[in-house]
Amino acid sequence: MPAGPREKVDQRPNTRAAAHTGVPSERRREALAAWVFLAPTILLLGLFVLIPLGGAVVLSFQRTNGFGDGTFIGLDNYTRLLGDPVFWRALINTIVFTVLVTPGAMALGLGAALLLNSALPARPAFRSALILPMAVSGVATALIGLLMFDENTGLIDALLRTLGLPDIDWQSNPTAAFASIVLVTLWWRVGFNMLVYLAALQGIDGTLIEAARTDGASGGQLLRYVTIPLLGAPTFFLLVVNVIYSFQVFDIVFVLTGGGPQNATTVLVTYAYDTGFVSRDQGYAAAIGMVLLLFSLFVTAVQWRTNRGRDVAG
Repeated sequence: MPAGPREKVDQRPNTRAAAHTGVPSERRREALAAWVFLAPTILLLGLFVLIPLGGAVVLSFQRTNGFGDGTFIGLDNYTRLLGDPVFWRALINTIVFTVLVTPGAMALGLGAALLLNSALPARPAFRSALILPMAVSGVATALIGLLMFDENTGLIDALLRTLGLPDIDWQSNPTAAFASIVLVTLWWRVGFNMLVYLAALQGIDGTLIEAARTDGASGGQLLRYVTIPLLGAPTFFLLVVNVIYSFQVFDIVFVLTGGGPQNATTVLVTYAYDTGFVSRDQGYAAAIGMVLLLFSLFVTAVQWRTNRGRDVAG
């Protein structure tokens, strides 16, 4: 009998089997490697941020005196904040401090970066002088500020007396005390802002600058229409970082004025510290901390949404 036609054999690769055996296993290996690298960070974040944060949330609903277990009181600590004049004074001081320091540090940092990015003599020396405050802690910076602004032995009042000018009561006058905190903070923060802006300026394509100059743009027009728009990303980063820092300021205020005189320089963190460690009312201090956290998250979210909307519109 004649042999029938041979059956055709499908020699195509089994893509479905390959998909089940190859790609998922490769993805699993990549996911496993990612989790291995992320595990130390997640562990540290959980131990030192998430767990303490959860404990603070629970503590904010309790009445405590620093000894023994607290008593659950619900929202009484948060209700108490509404009628606390010191809390409102600390909140206003924190907002005013943020409004003064954030744009001031960013503007001075941008100006210094523009100068150091140009053909300025002795640029390395000026850069080192501006970056030097970043190398010391906030407490050390505040101690240096105390040497300058102490109303009895400070260098500034000594210079004023030498010039025949009246002294300034840096610790006794509320306005002068607040000004001293702002000035010391600006001296400490300008170097960081300058460093970020200088790195961004050095990353700008030089052909854009040359093209604008060829078209007849002046120095002011070059800065307004070319340089500053190209600094949008670092500006947003510095805005968020400076706002968060300003909300959390503690060491400079604590060392320079201690919150005085008459709570004129008390901010939310120093008030929470005094409440938790001096008055031993940790539950109320935790409630102050929660308000500070929510306020910081709200402002950051608004900044993020504003920046995102500008990018989409552009």
